[in-house]
Amino acid sequence: QVELVESGGGLVQAGGSLRLSCVARGATFIRYAMGWFRQAPGKEREFVASIEKNGDSTRYADSVKDRFTMSRDNANNTVLLQMNNPKPEVQAVYSCAGEFEGSGGSQAIDYDYWGQGTEVTVSS
Repeated sequence: QVELVESGGGLVQAGGSLRLSCVARGATFIRYAMGWFRQAPGKEREFVASIEKNGDSTRYADSVKDRFTMSRDNANNTVLLQMNNPKPEVQAVYSCAGEFEGSGGSQAIDYDYWGQGTEVTVSS
């Protein structure tokens, strides 16, 4: 059974920075493309970023380009999401997801496993 556990959420000031982590347990991590998605209250879940299995390629939603950076550490089964200069509109519950033998697309339906999420609140 694959388990994804996020951490690092909390309160951040607009213009500050925050780093989210997601650890995968019970998985051959290198076989999974990974993604970050978020869902704000009353809104649909939306794609934030993804990374291919070997970490060579990343993809970002237009709304977070140049502010967020996703990376992975395959030796420690971890993906990170560095959030720089966040704006209040990015506050949401952020979840990581794993896509077995996938390419790390932007569609949630393609992902096989999901974490419980970590909440990010941005104060202005």
